Amino acid sequence: MITIRTARAGDDAVLAEIDERTWTPAVSPAPAPPPGTPFFDDGTRPENVLVAEHDGVVAGYVRLDEGFGIPAHRHVLVLGGLAVAPDRQGQGIARQLVDAAVAEARQRGARKVTLRVLGHNTAARRVYERCGFVVEGVLRGEFRIGGADVDDVLMARSLA
Repeated sequence: MITIRTARAGDDAVLAEIDERTWTPAVSPAPAPPPGTPFFDDGTRPENVLVAEHDGVVAGYVRLDEGFGIPAHRHVLVLGGLAVAPDRQGQGIARQLVDAAVAEARQRGARKVTLRVLGHNTAARRVYERCGFVVEGVLRGEFRIGGADVDDVLMARSLA
């Protein structure tokens, strides 16, 4: 059984481990987090993270962030991170996390949710599309990963 809940400070270690286990150049242009890097910090607070538990075990998370910190952008929230433990993938957890993040954004009064995903990350793009996100733009060759230019795909879902 999968349940979604708000993260707690005590989830820090298991979420950091999921980040370490799921990071690859296919999912992030940023360097891998060094071992021992805390998950929660000034930019990532538990109240902005939803956690999936699968049979009582933390299996993944989704982070919901503010976009630009200006009044004109308050109606938009950003899906700023999504990860599911490798041994729990393929069970619909990612989709449930994204759907829960969309519901939370709506509850917070957002009228739009946006995200960025690497062009070659087709599995994530499929999840987002199944959750109602559409491509709003592509930054061609935005990143250089493994000697290749990689697109940054901008996706969004209207909540209006």
